[in-house]
Formats: sequence, C-alpha cells, structure tokens
Amino acid sequence: MSYMETLTKVKKGQISPVYLLYGTESYFIHNLEKMISSKVLQGEQENLSVYDLEEVSIQEVIGDVETYPFFGEKKLVIANNPVFLKARPDKVAAEHDLGELERYLDAPVDYSVLILTAPYEKFDERKKISKLLKKNAEVAICNPIKEYEVPKWINELSKQLHITIAEDAYEILETELSSNLQLLESELGKLALFVGENGTVTREIAEQLVSHTSDASSLRLVDAVIERNLAKAISIYKDLEKMKEEPIALIGLLSFQFRTILRVKLLKMKGYSQAQMQKQLGVHPYVIKIAVSREKQFSIEGLKAIINELATADARMKQGGMEKGLAFELLLYQLIHPLKKA
Repeated sequence: MSYMETLTKVKKGQISPVYLLYGTESYFIHNLEKMISSKVLQGEQENLSVYDLEEVSIQEVIGDVETYPFFGEKKLVIANNPVFLKARPDKVAAEHDLGELERYLDAPVDYSVLILTAPYEKFDERKKISKLLKKNAEVAICNPIKEYEVPKWINELSKQLHITIAEDAYEILETELSSNLQLLESELGKLALFVGENGTVTREIAEQLVSHTSDASSLRLVDAVIERNLAKAISIYKDLEKMKEEPIALIGLLSFQFRTILRVKLLKMKGYSQAQMQKQLGVHPYVIKIAVSREKQFSIEGLKAIINELATADARMKQGGMEKGLAFELLLYQLIHPLKKA
C-alpha cells in the first residue's frame, strides 16, 4: 500500500494492530509514526516504547507488546531496523526468534500497536516472515517521490497549511527544494507564517524567503545569464558567498549546468526523448527538464564559448592571478555582455 493510502486510513482512525513501514524516505516514515502515535496514544507518552532490532531481539519486543499498558487504553511499540527482512541480514548483536513474531502476527493483542520501520529500499518478500507481514499487517511503501510528483506534493502541503501557491512560484519551489519533502514542508511552513492563513505565495515572496541551495542557485545564475541581467547575477553570487561557497566551486557548478545544456541540445538534435537523455547522461530527471527549457536560448557555438570562458576563469583563479571574488564577478560580466552584443 502506498504512503498516502496508509496515511488516509490512519487519519480516519482506521488503526491496524501491526504496521511495516519500509523505504528510504524518512519523511514518510516519521510522518506516519507521528500520525499513528497521535491516534493511539492520545498524549499518553508513557505508553510509547522504541527499540532498535540491531540491539534488541524481536522476542523481547513482542514481550513488551503483549504486556498490558499501565496508563491509558493502548500502547505503541516501535521497532526499528528489522534486519531479518533483508535478503542478506547484517550481523547484529541480537538473536531473533522469528517464531515469536509469526505467532504474534496470527493473533495480535487489541491493546497494543506494533510498528516495524525498515529504512530499506525493499525487503525480501520470499521469506516466510515477509509473507506473513504482507498478509496480516499494514505494509506502507515509503520510498522517495518522483520528480513529476513534486507539484502534487506542493499542492498537498499548501492545502494543509491553508495557503495558495501562485503558478509562477512553483518553479522556485521545485528548483530549490526538488524532491526533499522534509525541506519542502519546512520551507512551506515558513512561507505560510509570512503570508498568513488563506494568503498567496507569489514568485517574489518565494525568491525572497526560500532557502537557497548551491545547486539551485547555480541554475538561477544560468537564468541571470540568459536574461542578460548582471545585477541579478551578482546578487545571486553574493548569496552564495554568504553560504561559504568558493568561487572555484561555483565555476564547477556553472560548468556542469552549461555542459548539461550543451549535451541536452545535441541529444535533442538526434531525436532523444527526456527519458532517454536522463538515461544517457545519468543525472536527475529535473536537471534534464530544466536544461531542455534553457537550451533554446543558446546556439551550440555560444555554449562552447561559455564553457571555454569558464575553463579560462578556472585556470586564472587557480594560478592566483587575481582575487577570486573579483575574478568571479568579472567572469559574470564576460558571460553576459557577449550575449548583449549578439
């Protein structure tokens, strides 16, 4: 079952006695744990137990699950890292008697909820215990979202926060936050505080308030070059400088972006689809999407000239011929002004 399907059932109060949350998206796992905890414990944190199955045996965990709660009506037991679900289990301190878990899955108690959290991309479904979990427990897949799902999640989270995202602000959020849901939730929360309930997040507000990553800022630098906006390019560079980004590292980021645009342009001329480009270049699908939207602004010769200019600036900085910050600002000037002449 998907994360969203499981979350919907939990919100409705449909709580299962046993859950298996598996996948590498920690945001999903933690969010389900939090939601299940609020429904089961209702504030009675004394009835929460957390174990690490690399250190504690499953039979000890089951013993706790079957012990009646001292306070409140129900208890919640979370057992992390069920290594016995892996095809090749890691060597751990605990010795697990899976017969105890199998017995419990056949007849779980009604006063406890057990959550097994497996931060693995997948588990070995051929094992007897895995088949029993799939049959008798609620199994939620918690793997990272795909690039094309990011707008849906922006919509979902903004609805929960009772704010509206302007259409032209989506690109800022997608570019800066990509598929990092934890960061996306944090940044949207910050935007919600700024605009207030039922407020609208415009592109200008998003540009002003969203925390910038170095990779995303290099994309904004590319945009500034395309727009022939030197003031904007210098402003973005100053932001990156505050993030302790070295000018030589920034040249590397810019070189990567422009080389990707050139390679995408050449592949497009050969009739490659975006999916084929992504497979050929081995980069994130969103990087391909952005490069496809930018390649029309450049000729092949123009891109090669920019890449050569970046290589020259890189060599100049490494030779120490000029102060690095000044050299980078001069580079931005040289990248933008040839486009003006063209």
